[in-house]
Amino acid sequence: MVFFDWDRSNLSAQAESTISQAANAFKTTGSARVTATGHTDTTGSPDYNMGLSLRRANTVKDSLVRNGVPASAISVIGKGETQLLVQTGDGVREPQNRRVEIVIAGATAAPAVFSDPKSYCKALSDKWREYRTSQVDTVTAAAMAKCDAGDYNAGIPVLEENLIGAKIPLPAPGYRWPGRPYTPA
Repeated sequence: MVFFDWDRSNLSAQAESTISQAANAFKTTGSARVTATGHTDTTGSPDYNMGLSLRRANTVKDSLVRNGVPASAISVIGKGETQLLVQTGDGVREPQNRRVEIVIAGATAAPAVFSDPKSYCKALSDKWREYRTSQVDTVTAAAMAKCDAGDYNAGIPVLEENLIGAKIPLPAPGYRWPGRPYTPA
């Protein structure tokens, strides 16, 4: 859970730390769905609080994306003041009710299986693009170009190393392809 100041949707240092932990948990699953559900206390009108809860949930989503979670894996829900953590009367500023709950669920049960290095290299490139769409990396771009040219011995190890270094799960950990000795992940 991430908590907010009264009538605010900006993140504290503690909130950023919690979101970073959630992003790391997502990355260890390989593939999952993340839900960010925003809540408010009972001050303000129900309509205003619904909007505030959505702003809070979207702020958390933006931070998750900055921490490497693909935007397409995150759902945002606003509950306003409808699901209080601490029951209060109307107009009460209860800090624990001003929150976003982050839930990570639905991890893929088994890694993908690839029949050839070309399809594996494409999966590595796609995985990098999924997580790093706004970041230019010439080393990784060169490795993708080598894969596109059929030089898998040069491209695949660099892509794997960069994904692992960025703490992005490989599409098939421990995959072994012809021409490359097996190295456990």
